[in-house]
Amino acid sequence: MFEYEIATAARRADLLREAAEFRVVRQAQQARRASSRSQEPGGPVRGLRSRLTRTARPAPRPA
Repeated sequence: MFEYEIATAARRADLLREAAEFRVVRQAQQARRASSRSQEPGGPVRGLRSRLTRTARPAPRPA
């Protein structure tokens, strides 16, 4: 009976370790997904940004 208890405790420890690793991987995936969403170009802001960069260019010099 003692060997069975040791094997059960070892298996339980393995399962807890695997669950912890799984949670870490899931959190990393969710964080990566959230950061990639924040880097996606925004709709109206993108249009305003392109207008501002056009007006910020220096005027061409006369020849």
